[in-house]
This record gives sequence, C-alpha cells and structure tokens, in this order.
Amino acid sequence: MAYLFKPNDSQTRAFTERERVLPYSYVAVGSTQNETPVLGFDNDFNFIALGQGEAVWEAAKEAIRQWKMFPGGWACIWPERTPLREGEVVAMLAKVMGLWWLNSCRIVYVIDNQDKFGFAYGTLPGHAECGEELFMVEKTPDGTVRYVLKAFSRPRVWLARLGYPIARAYQRKFIRDSKASMVGFVRDQL
Repeated sequence: MAYLFKPNDSQTRAFTERERVLPYSYVAVGSTQNETPVLGFDNDFNFIALGQGEAVWEAAKEAIRQWKMFPGGWACIWPERTPLREGEVVAMLAKVMGLWWLNSCRIVYVIDNQDKFGFAYGTLPGHAECGEELFMVEKTPDGTVRYVLKAFSRPRVWLARLGYPIARAYQRKFIRDSKASMVGFVRDQL
C-alpha cells in the first residue's frame, strides 16, 4: 500500500490488524532455514563481520532484539519494539521513489542457541513483494560474530513487477544500510 506521506500510527495499526489474520503470500514458508535456493524467487545471501568476543555477541543479539538492523529514515518496523515471537505481525515501512510503502510481515520462526540468534519473517498479502527474510547473528568457528541476511523474494504487486530493477536496487540498498546499522549499533555498545 503506497502513501504520499509516512502513514501515522492509527493507519499502520489498522493495516496490521487487517493483515494479522491473513495467510502468508507465498508457499515456501520457513525455507530460509534450508541451504537450497527457492525456485522462482531471487535468492540473496549477505553477511558482515561485526567483531569477536562475548561483548560483540551480546551487542549483536540486542541489536536484533531491538530491530536495529532496520536503518531508520527510509526503512523501519512498526511497532518498533515488537517481541521476537513466532506469529507476531509487523508493518515494514519503506520510502521508495518518494512514496511510503506499508508492507505486512509475520515472524515465521525464531533462532536462539549458543551460536545463532535471530528470526525470519514472511510476507503477508499486504506486502509489495512476496517471500521471506532471515535476520541473524552467528558465531563462526573462529569466534567471529557476523550479521547474516538471507532472503528469497519476488514482486507481488503490479507496480513492483513493473519497477523490478528499481525494487532490486532498493533491496541492495537495504542490505548495505542494514549492515551499516548493525555495525554502528554494535560499535556504539562497546
């Protein structure tokens, strides 16, 4: 759903309440857990090292808990402090080409173990794209803490299909800005 101005809390709340009861807009729910690409979708895998040590690990987990991987300004989550629980519904707001897009997502699964922490959310019918995205921090065998983004997506609405190259450019921008947000948050916590 596109707006000339950023939707206010009332509009966003009403939107998420309508979307809350709807099914996912794609079939391969949970497939960001798999190693194999999802056919018929753009599959993306990106990561960045955040540092090493327990302090970095704790800061990185806190960044995920607070949704700090969203760069703000042009991409954010509503409500801001949504708990990381399977089934929680959020609105992802993104300013693209001068318009604010209101998109709906539901948390598909949560990961919380000694080496990985994060979650994946999947799109609902009110999202311009369809697919799933994983936001995770992990400890590698050498002790490095890294931020991982894994996604599969494709345009769902006609405007996203028409503007496919622009949509992909904004997805790449989100990846860059999201990595920078995570690096900045972790650095500021140390």
